[in-house]
Amino acid sequence: MSKLTLEQAVAQADLLVDRPTIDKAIAQIADAIARDYKGEIPVFVSIMNGALPFSGLLALALGERGQDVQFDYLQASRYHGETGGQLVWKHRPVSSLYGRRVILVDDILDEGFTLQGVRQWCLEQGATDVRIAVLTVKQHERCLGDVKADYAGVQLPDRFVFGFGMDIDESLRTLPAIYAMKQA
Repeated sequence: MSKLTLEQAVAQADLLVDRPTIDKAIAQIADAIARDYKGEIPVFVSIMNGALPFSGLLALALGERGQDVQFDYLQASRYHGETGGQLVWKHRPVSSLYGRRVILVDDILDEGFTLQGVRQWCLEQGATDVRIAVLTVKQHERCLGDVKADYAGVQLPDRFVFGFGMDIDESLRTLPAIYAMKQA
């Protein structure tokens, strides 16, 4: 598929989640995290690249609630032509996770292979607790049984989505809402 401009993509897409709904979901997630981590400073690990918009706004919402976090990030993927393939690391967190509570922050929980691998790696590094915060959860039966979001924003239909960090061929991440291409 050739690269679409933002305007072309929006014209050919269905709006699934608007910005006010996203903002409300982020506020609710921040409330829950601030309640669960009161008095602690967890390691807040953003999963790049998709989590960038969500994790930035979530971090600010946590600060508004008096909750501090230690920032770190990782970049890992299993999307190399096959679902469930081996986890490929581009960047691992540099913070020591030993004896720490960790919040993994991602844009979407789809099938869960990447989140499962990253969560397991954090535990192997000595994290005492690893929780998952996602902006979206895709509704289907393909998710790994033991992977779940501890904090989740909105439910999405089982369609290919983009916007608000999610991409089509590394493009369209900057759209301030979540879309799916129109179905034929």
